[in-house]
Amino acid sequence: MLKSNVMNFIGCDAPYGEADVVLFGAPFDSTTSFRPGTRFASAAIRNDSYGLETYSPYQDKDMSQCRIFDSGDLELPFGDPGKALEDIKERTDIILDDGKIPFMIGGEHLVTLGAVRAAVKRYPDLHIIHLDAHTDLREDYLGNPLSHACVLRRCWDLLGDGRIWQFGIRSGEGYEFQWAREGHTHLHPFDLEGMEEAVAALSGKPVYFTLDLDVLDPSVFPGTGTPEPGGVSFMELMRAVIHICSHVHLVGCDVNELCPIYDQSGVSTAVACKIIREMLLAMENGGR
Repeated sequence: MLKSNVMNFIGCDAPYGEADVVLFGAPFDSTTSFRPGTRFASAAIRNDSYGLETYSPYQDKDMSQCRIFDSGDLELPFGDPGKALEDIKERTDIILDDGKIPFMIGGEHLVTLGAVRAAVKRYPDLHIIHLDAHTDLREDYLGNPLSHACVLRRCWDLLGDGRIWQFGIRSGEGYEFQWAREGHTHLHPFDLEGMEEAVAALSGKPVYFTLDLDVLDPSVFPGTGTPEPGGVSFMELMRAVIHICSHVHLVGCDVNELCPIYDQSGVSTAVACKIIREMLLAMENGGR
């Protein structure tokens, strides 16, 4: 039984035993390759969520109608990716063992690997939907195989060919794009075209959804460690996450790579909060 956090994401105050979805934060950014600061994201998101209404006019749903529990942030050892991933896996295992859906707020993108390790143990036929500006398919980064630049390659090590669906990708080494085109992943560059077809193809299959917020154009979302011009709009992303979360058999998900210190206006954090709200509402009575 997990204990509730002192400050919850708005509307996420159901008792643990009654919850369908369990939030937790993974404030880790020790392998960040450009600008650090994602460790501050989960706390900023919780705090700024109180600037939102619990009601979504996009879906005509209210957070007060959902059963979501916020278990707070993990205390992760900075400088030790292996131990951090093990702690994330352990928390995800607890949530899955109790028949609930884990929703992780990062943190750098490497944190996804810990949750996927737990999910694939329970669901051997797991598939991943990945929205990102970056391929994240390197074998290693500066000799380190546990880097946020390698996270989807490490997930592929667990899942194998044809079970990772990537959208919005517009940055990476040439060999990463070539490797994906050889059939290792379903890579859709630049935008979210093909999303509905992918969701239809994944009908009934267990899906882990990982959202790197830098898939958004930096004119919308400047508060991130590695901004990449040419991204999608807020409305494009919101429609996509609602469609994914309401139509697939979602067994886990995460939102990551907000760096609140790089956007003093607070707009990037507000964007992250609203996307998370829409995801949580769409998950209620979704494809599972």
